[in-house]
Amino acid sequence: MRPVDAMLEVLRDEGVTRVFGNPGTTELPFVEAVTAAPDLEYVLGVQEASVVAMADGYARATGRPAFVSLHIAAGLANGMVGLLNASRSRTPLVVTAGQQDRRHLAQDPMLSGDLVGIARAAVKDTFDVQHAYDLPGMLRRAFALAVQPPAGPVFLSIPMDLLEEETSIDPPPKSRLGGLGPAPGWPEAAERLAAAERPAIVAGDGVGRNGAVADLVAVAEAIGATVYHQPMHDGVDFPTVHPLYAGMLDARYSAIRTALAGHDVVFIAGTRAFMAHHYEPGSPIPDGTAVIQLDDDPGEPGRTFPVALGLVGGVRTTLAALAAQLAGKVPEAPSRVQAIGRVHDATRARVRKRALAGYGDAPMDPLAAVHAVVSGLPADSVVVEEAITSGLLLRSVLPLERPRSYVHTVGGGLGSGIGAAIGSRMGDPTRPVVAVLGDGCTLFGLQGLWSAAHYRVPVTFVVMNNGEYRTLKETAARRGRDRAGRRVGSLDLTPPRLDLTPARDFLGLTDGTPGGPDGLDLAPPELDFSRVAEFFGITAVRARSTDHLAEAVARAAAGDEPVLIDVPITSYAGSA
Repeated sequence: MRPVDAMLEVLRDEGVTRVFGNPGTTELPFVEAVTAAPDLEYVLGVQEASVVAMADGYARATGRPAFVSLHIAAGLANGMVGLLNASRSRTPLVVTAGQQDRRHLAQDPMLSGDLVGIARAAVKDTFDVQHAYDLPGMLRRAFALAVQPPAGPVFLSIPMDLLEEETSIDPPPKSRLGGLGPAPGWPEAAERLAAAERPAIVAGDGVGRNGAVADLVAVAEAIGATVYHQPMHDGVDFPTVHPLYAGMLDARYSAIRTALAGHDVVFIAGTRAFMAHHYEPGSPIPDGTAVIQLDDDPGEPGRTFPVALGLVGGVRTTLAALAAQLAGKVPEAPSRVQAIGRVHDATRARVRKRALAGYGDAPMDPLAAVHAVVSGLPADSVVVEEAITSGLLLRSVLPLERPRSYVHTVGGGLGSGIGAAIGSRMGDPTRPVVAVLGDGCTLFGLQGLWSAAHYRVPVTFVVMNNGEYRTLKETAARRGRDRAGRRVGSLDLTPPRLDLTPARDFLGLTDGTPGGPDGLDLAPPELDFSRVAEFFGITAVRARSTDHLAEAVARAAAGDEPVLIDVPITSYAGSA
C-alpha cells in the first residue's frame, strides 16, 4: 500500500479515531486521505496552540495517545507551548508536521526549516523520516515511546513528497508490551512506613495517571498519614474530601519545608521533584525527615533531594503491594485518621464560611465566585482549570473524588484551558466539562472557541474577569518587600501599599489589596468576554451576582451547546 495508506493503518491499529490538526500544503496528502476515511475524523483548529491543547485534553480523557498534525516550521512553532505543557504534564501525544518536498529543500523554500531541531527541546524524542519504508516503523515506535515512562509527546517530520510515493509498503504489526511490576525494595518501604510515628504522603500526578488513587488511599489509611497534593497538581491524585487530605503544597521550597516539618517519614508517590515556581535557597525537605520516593521514571528518585529509599517501578502495582502489606499493621492508624480529620474539617468549614460571607453582586469576591461555580456544577463534572490566582482559590473549595475529574497543566504555558476543555469533552462525552479560566489565559487561547462552536462541543467556559495580570502583581509585591524601590526593566517594583502574602495553598487565609507594577492592567478598555463569545457564535452570559453565577453554571453545564460565562470579580484574588 502507499505510504499514506500505511500511515492510516498504523493510526487505526493504535486506536486513533480523531486527528487534531491545522493543515497546510505540506500536509495535503495526509489530510486528503484522512478526510476520505469514514472511520477517522479530522478535528480542525484555527491555531496550532489550540490544536495541541485539544489533543492534550483528549489524551487525558481517553487514557491513550492522541495524534496531532501540524503545518511545517511555523505551525510547529505555534504548537510549541502545547508540547512544552504536554512534556511537563507527561501527556502522551504523537505529533507530526509536514516538511517541504525533499527535492526543493536545498533551495531553502518558504516555510521550511529544521523541524526536528525546533521540536527537540519540547518533546521526548524526534524522528526525521526520509524513506517511505521507514515511516510505518517509526510511527509505531513513536506511539510506544509516547506512553513509555515518563510519558510525553513524540515528534515526526514527514516530507510531503514522501507520502505521495508509489512505493508499496506494509506496516509492521503492533507489539504488545507488559506493564511495570512492583518496584524492587517495596517490602523495606512497607517496614519504614509502618514504623513511622508522624508519616506524611505527597500524592503526585503519577498516581492519578496510573489509576492508583484507591491504592494510595489504602496506604494512607493503613498508616494514618497526612496527605498533601503535589504543588499545582494536574489531576485528582487523592480525594480532596478525605479526612487525611491536608491540601496542596505551595510551589515554594520554604513553604514545603514548613508543611512537612514535624513528619519523620515522607512518602512521595509519582511526584516530579516538586518543581518550585521561583528560586529559594535550601532543600524542600526538613532536616531529620526521611524520604521514600516512588516513580516509574528512573530519573526521578533522588534527582532533586536525597532519599532514604528510592523505588522505581509501576506506581499502581507498587502501591497495591504496599497497601496489602500494611493493612492492619499499624494499630495507631485509626486514631490518627480521626485526629487529622478533625483539623482538616475545621479548616474546610472556615474556608466555606468565608466564601459564603462574600456572596453578592458583581464585581464579585473571587473566593465567593469560585464557590458559586462549584455549587452549580452537575454531578460527575470534569473541571478544567487555567485560572492562576483564582484557580488557587478554586482548589480550596472544589470537592474532588473521581479520577480524571480535574484537568490542569503544570507546564505553565498559557492558553491551554479552552482547548483542553474541548478535548476533554470529545474524549469522554458522558461527563459535563466546565472550564474555569483567567481572563489573561483566555486571551492566550481564544482561537479554541472557534472549534467549540464549529463542532458544537458542549463545554461551559467560565472566565474569571479581574481585568489585570494578578499573578504578576502578587509576585512583584512579594519581591518588592525584599527589594524596596528596585526597578527591573520597565516594571516598577516599588513596595506595595500593604504587606501581603497571597493565598497559595489550602490553608492560606489572608486579606488586603496589594499594589504592583504599572502596565499590568487589562482595563481600560473593559474586557467583556461575552462579546468575544458572540463573535465566535457561542452563547454568552454575564454573571450579575454569585447566585446568578451558580444558576448559570448549572444551566449551561446541563445543556448541549458551548456557553461562555463572563464573571466580573474584584481585583484581589487572595482571600481564601
